[in-house]
Amino acid sequence: MSNEDQIHEIPFKPKSGWPFIALIPLILVFGIGQLVALMPTGQAALQVLAIFTMIICVITFIISFFGFQAVQPNNARVLLLFGNYKGTIRKSGFFWVNPFYSKRKISLRVRNFETGSTTTPEKKNDLGKVIQKKTRSSGKPSKVNDRDGNPIEISGVVVWKVINTAEALFEVDDYEDFVAVQSESALRNLAQRHPYDSEDHETSLRGDTELIGEQLRQDIQDRLDKAGVEVLEARISHLAYAQEIAAAMLQRQQAQAVVAARTKIVDGAVGMVKLALDRLQDDGIVELDEERQAAMVSNLLVVLCGDRSAQPVINSGTLHT
Repeated sequence: MSNEDQIHEIPFKPKSGWPFIALIPLILVFGIGQLVALMPTGQAALQVLAIFTMIICVITFIISFFGFQAVQPNNARVLLLFGNYKGTIRKSGFFWVNPFYSKRKISLRVRNFETGSTTTPEKKNDLGKVIQKKTRSSGKPSKVNDRDGNPIEISGVVVWKVINTAEALFEVDDYEDFVAVQSESALRNLAQRHPYDSEDHETSLRGDTELIGEQLRQDIQDRLDKAGVEVLEARISHLAYAQEIAAAMLQRQQAQAVVAARTKIVDGAVGMVKLALDRLQDDGIVELDEERQAAMVSNLLVVLCGDRSAQPVINSGTLHT
């Protein structure tokens, strides 16, 4: 959609409503005064004029009261005149506008929701009265495959607010539903671009939560620019392997952890053995040939790398026994 076709927000500066509280009743007072002054004259033309003036004043008095508007903080009123957008009131307070303006209330407050939740629309009776308000259920994790094809369960929390009331109301049909659907789509797309976990310092869903959250926020924002919505924060609230592979993946993670721990232990043991041999040689404590150095290295590695406590064996003979 080109910029020319988009509807941009127009600031509207309404008049304060307090002076009109005093002025509007004067219309009714004027009509009553005309009726009281002209009816006793006995002239039919003046009496008809008085009655007509009174009717006009009463109608004007009633219609004028529809121009009063009370706008709460972090709320706005979008004004329409016979289908034409006239502007948006963002300032909080008590105002009076053209009574023929239709006013649509829109919240500017910060809102959040969890992906995977479902919305139940409001229900109205035949008279148009709301009998059941719109509700939203709690979010459920979405099942999707990551980049490596592993099925995972993922859900996210999105914090957003309306920044352009005209785009929110006129560019999309239901901006709240639009935010929910596009956020769900962006989350699924993000999960398919990255692996659940990575061993080579590659960006992963589990290992780079801050980076993934920022990517998710930007992806959602790109989809919601046309809806007049700003995404303040997006983060993953639930991440796990799907149930059918959770046990196998847990065993793989445990094996990887054991291998990593063993590698660390071996690296440390080799360093300790090298240090011991160098100290024995530098201090001249004992001279060892290659065969006995190999035996000593073997014994030290067994002691340092073993997962059980070493059992000492006392040699009661000579060095070569």
